[in-house]
Amino acid sequence: MKWMIGWKWFFLFLITSLAACNTDYYPKPNGYFRIALPEKEYVVLDTSFPYQFEYPKYAVLEPNNTNPEERYWINIVFGQYKGKIHLSYKTVENNLPDYVEDTYNMVMKHIPKANAIESKIYENKISHVYGLTYDIAGAGTASPYQFYVTDSVKHFLRGALYFNVVPNNDSLKPVIDFLKEDINHLIETLEWKDLENE
Repeated sequence: MKWMIGWKWFFLFLITSLAACNTDYYPKPNGYFRIALPEKEYVVLDTSFPYQFEYPKYAVLEPNNTNPEERYWINIVFGQYKGKIHLSYKTVENNLPDYVEDTYNMVMKHIPKANAIESKIYENKISHVYGLTYDIAGAGTASPYQFYVTDSVKHFLRGALYFNVVPNNDSLKPVIDFLKEDINHLIETLEWKDLENE
C-alpha cells in the first residue's frame, strides 16, 4: 500500500513537470528604476547679468568655465539627475545671423544619432524675446533639448541640455520631459536687462 502512495506522488510530479514544459517562456523586458521628481518651484536669477529668468529651486547655478572671457555664461546644474543646462550669452552687433547659424550647426551635429529634430518658434513681443527650441529625439543623442532666444538687437542667449551619463534617452525620458518644462519656463520668464548704465 505504501508503494502505491509513492507511485501516485511520482506520477503527479511527472505530470506537473510535463505540463509546465509545454508553456512558452517570454523574458521580461529590461526595466528602469523609478525616478522621483520634485514639485515645480522657481526662483528669480538675481544677478548683474544682461538677462533675468526664473530657474528651478532644485537646481544650482555655477559659472561656465569653458570660456573664462565670457562672464555671462553659466550652467544650471541638476546634480540629482547628472544633468546640466549650458547657457551662453553673446552681445549682438550686426552678427545675429552668425549666432543663429552657429546654433543651427550645433543642433545638426546630432543628426547621426537623432530619430527626429522638431523645432518650435517662440515669440513674446512684450518682453522682446524671440527664438527657437529644438527637441532632438533619439536614444543616443548627447543633447536632447536646445534653444536660442534673442531680442534681435542687443542680446542673444543659447541653451543646451546635457547629461553626464552615457546617452540612453529612453531611460532618461521622464527626466528629459521634466527638465524641458523647466527650460520652457526659463524662456517664458526671460527678460533682457540694459547694462549700459552699469
